[in-house]
Amino acid sequence: MLGFFKKLFSGDESGADFKPTPTGGEEDLAMFVKYVVCNLVDKPKVVNVETKNTEKLLIIKVSCQKEDVGKIIGKNGKTIDAIRSLVNGAAGRLGKRANVEVAD
Repeated sequence: MLGFFKKLFSGDESGADFKPTPTGGEEDLAMFVKYVVCNLVDKPKVVNVETKNTEKLLIIKVSCQKEDVGKIIGKNGKTIDAIRSLVNGAAGRLGKRANVEVAD
């Protein structure tokens, strides 16, 4: 452990070739979206998450009760923007782009 910190802070370039390997996949992104959305809405049993996968794009569609759509979107769209940002960051590690859409 101490050797790792010495390499990290000493400027030794031998550790520069370290590249973390991504874990999980597209199905984990969809499960993450479903988990977050189910904890936001009043009726989580009605939430449905569908995915459409292409070579470079992953589209995640969320459908729920009309009364709960506002809770997913949030004030000025901040909640859905945060979800999109997290999913896009994780999808970027997989070499893809992700789009989260809320169906009416």
